[in-house]
Amino acid sequence: MKLYYAPGACSLSPHIALSESGLPFDLVKVDLKAKTTEAGDDFTKINAKGSVPALGLDDGGVLTEGPAIVQMIADKVGDGKLAPANGTAERYRLQEWLNFISTDLHKSFGPLFQPALSDETKQFFKDRIGKYFGYADKQLAGKDYLMGAQFSVADGYLFVMLLWAERMKIDISSFANLTAYKARVGARPKVQAALVSEGLMKAASA
Repeated sequence: MKLYYAPGACSLSPHIALSESGLPFDLVKVDLKAKTTEAGDDFTKINAKGSVPALGLDDGGVLTEGPAIVQMIADKVGDGKLAPANGTAERYRLQEWLNFISTDLHKSFGPLFQPALSDETKQFFKDRIGKYFGYADKQLAGKDYLMGAQFSVADGYLFVMLLWAERMKIDISSFANLTAYKARVGARPKVQAALVSEGLMKAASA
């Protein structure tokens, strides 16, 4: 498999999933402004949407959209390592989380990356994001991860949103459960490996 990514973008979520999975994969860095890969290829010929993530499959196909990609990765691993089995109530709960993160949290961050928007408009979306984080904080009470004791692909996605919050100076310190959760996920060796690989943190010295 081949993951097309941009450092720190939402493609970090499937990057974390791949890192946690133990499956072999290659990384291809994409310049989202130029719409080219690091080799100079036209990225829109790989993904017509021009956005990351995109996952090149072994059969030559390409899968896009983060929530779909991370579930494919989890299903390739199997054994419930990164997602509950298909058809179970727990799997629908996982999909519920992935949809919430994608349609509510992720989309609310979009305006914050637009320099043309006013500070007042951006504050509106920051307040909305804070409300969504408040919901997640309550749901994390007494749990290590979104699904309970087991790390899942939804955790990698929420972690990316928490990194974006830090980047946008959205304070989550009032959410004790969420703050502890961010540290917990960020301490996972495979998560750190993905961050180091994208240049988002320095490798620990030997």
